[in-house]
Amino acid sequence: MRASLAGAVLALMLIAAFLAGRHYSAPQAVPPTAPRTATQTPFPPDPLDISSAESRTIAVFQAARDSVVAITTSARFVDPFTRRTGETPLGSGSGFLWDDAGHVVTNDHVIREASRATVQLADGRSLPARVVGRDPGHDLAVLRIEGRDLPAPLQRPGAGEGALQVGQSVLAIGNPFGLDWTLTTGIVSALERDLPGTAGRTIRGLIQTDAAINPGNSGGPLLDARGRLVGMNTAIYSPSGASAGIGFAVPVAVAARVVPQLIETGRYAPPSLGLGFDARINAAVNRQGLAGVLVLEVAPGSQAEAAGIVPARLSRGTLLPGDVIVALDGAAVQGLDDLLALLDRHRAGEEVTLTLERDGVRREVALRLRPGR
Repeated sequence: MRASLAGAVLALMLIAAFLAGRHYSAPQAVPPTAPRTATQTPFPPDPLDISSAESRTIAVFQAARDSVVAITTSARFVDPFTRRTGETPLGSGSGFLWDDAGHVVTNDHVIREASRATVQLADGRSLPARVVGRDPGHDLAVLRIEGRDLPAPLQRPGAGEGALQVGQSVLAIGNPFGLDWTLTTGIVSALERDLPGTAGRTIRGLIQTDAAINPGNSGGPLLDARGRLVGMNTAIYSPSGASAGIGFAVPVAVAARVVPQLIETGRYAPPSLGLGFDARINAAVNRQGLAGVLVLEVAPGSQAEAAGIVPARLSRGTLLPGDVIVALDGAAVQGLDDLLALLDRHRAGEEVTLTLERDGVRREVALRLRPGR
């Protein structure tokens, strides 16, 4: 009994000696954890907090939206076996009201090859439209719709107003990819741009913009920050087949010259000098190194005849040049396309100055433009 008690005491002494050799530190007080505050995502601004620039954009869109239309086209076909006729959809585009008579302006390529066109208004009405006139040279066309309470036409700048500048804000409204009444915004990126046209003539003087213009936007309006019509969206630069962020619009000044003629006569003819030219002959002459436009015909009794303008003539199978137009109002004329583009900026009745060259001698002649035919 004593032995077992002595063994137990010895064991306790050994445990105490072991524990005495270890180091213990007093437990540290843990500071209380501060309660976490929930981080809230800020709410979007209240409609009353939008900026003045946003308010203006919204107001312009709301004011112009009803004057913009969606256009769908179809073509008539005849089944060669059953001889039954039908309509097949062609495509869609945009347009806008030009006047109070129901004339709608759009791109010529929107209605090309179409036998039927339907105009959809912003209020949901779909109205049949007939083609009034076309001008492939400017990619412009005019349709006519009839109905009650048609939307008001878009406001256009007055004479001497609305001169665009690079960097100016613009808005485009249209129906890209069938998404009705879409608004995009941007700036005027450049002016006086040229693009090859489908009619074999270069479309000149175009507005370049970075406002998104995609298929279906064609024919829609380009507006300035005041909501005035400054152009008609007509094309995108698309080397890859998709929008590359570069759009082009026909200036409203061009439409103001062309559209009234399309409404009145169904076609557009630029003012005439009373002279005759030939595109193929002139192109061949230009390829031989002769710059300018070869005069091939002078209208009898015209101012041109009275001014002594001499046309080219044939002698023993050789074309002997007469007068060659090398400038109009001081602007150089390299070929027929240049001359037609310069004439297109004038109206019948205005006077222009031609610079002519014959046998190495230059002279200037003033002519009053005649109505085109």
